[in-house]
Amino acid sequence: MNNSDPDNGQDWVEDARNELSGMLKEGMEHPSTKPVLTGAAVGAVGAMLLPVITWPVGLAAGAGYMLYRRIKR
Repeated sequence: MNNSDPDNGQDWVEDARNELSGMLKEGMEHPSTKPVLTGAAVGAVGAMLLPVITWPVGLAAGAGYMLYRRIKR
């Protein structure tokens, strides 16, 4: 497998690590923080409406989805 392949999973993991590190260092000033927190809130509210999913799972799913969207731009 070629390491420079754009679909390589390791690149995504490294991008996520860098993005999360930036969010932790810069806090609300980082451009990804607000969308990720909004996604977490939407996921938690959506999970409260669904009887099968608990709010922590919805929160994590919403935050993860928004982080993925921010990284894959």
